[in-house]
Amino acid sequence: MTATQATPATEDVVFDVEHVTLRFGGVVSLNDVSMRMYRGEILAVIGPNGAGKTSLFNSLTGVYTPQDGSITVVGRAGEAPVSVIGKKTHVVNHLGVARTFQNIRLFPALTAIENVKVGIETRQKSGPVSAMLGMPWQRKEERESTAAALALLRDVGLARQANELAGSLAYGEQRRLEIARALGTNPGVLLLDEPAAGTNPVEKRELAELISRINTERRVSVLLIEHDMKLVMSVAHRIIVLNFGEKIAEGTPHDIQKDPVVVAAYLGTSAEEAEGQVADQPELHLIDTEAVAAAREDEPDE
Repeated sequence: MTATQATPATEDVVFDVEHVTLRFGGVVSLNDVSMRMYRGEILAVIGPNGAGKTSLFNSLTGVYTPQDGSITVVGRAGEAPVSVIGKKTHVVNHLGVARTFQNIRLFPALTAIENVKVGIETRQKSGPVSAMLGMPWQRKEERESTAAALALLRDVGLARQANELAGSLAYGEQRRLEIARALGTNPGVLLLDEPAAGTNPVEKRELAELISRINTERRVSVLLIEHDMKLVMSVAHRIIVLNFGEKIAEGTPHDIQKDPVVVAAYLGTSAEEAEGQVADQPELHLIDTEAVAAAREDEPDE
């Protein structure tokens, strides 16, 4: 988190998770997990492999239904809290919750702009009959969706690739395209599942800057799962740590980086052993998102 990035207020709750337990047969994926996410923040969920991070995301978006506990969401500011337990994924999306996936799920045979329009058109009113008949309101919505898709592609740095097939884009570009498509649904909160996976250092810097801009300029709250600690520490206001399906820590990036319990979970040592290592642990060098943004502004217009 950069020095100029203010911590959001803690009054407007987006996700309220209370004592959630998720089991698959005899395997407990989430065990009595409680957490809150607040409007305007970037909240990161970290932990070793198998900690339950994706299970938490899937529970928040209606993919999984926990056996115990409650999850409510206020997707867009000013709306009433709604339980997501038992809701279909498309219903949760209409509540203002969008997400990307650990494994990219684009339509590779469609162009970049067509992929983004798929997201935008989920909130349009015209149906297939209107499209076949070429009704005036359908043509108007088509023009609006094209303009909105181009604007989103420009925001994620893909305006020049608008008419290229999604499957032909570089890996980092596909990651940004998936974010643009998710933003096309006009969410109040965006869930990113390991967006930096498989990207190179330059793409990670661009991604960090993009996440910060989505949060500040679009005023979208961001919930982030990520293994790249440099990225997490650079953009997150707060961090929640899971291990073996349980929440073991919560706090600011600085606090989490120096927490012996967290260090022990990642290193596989005892908390006592980790305590001796924390004092000598160097601070992570953060990604300078402001420098990336400045370099981007100096680029010629596309």
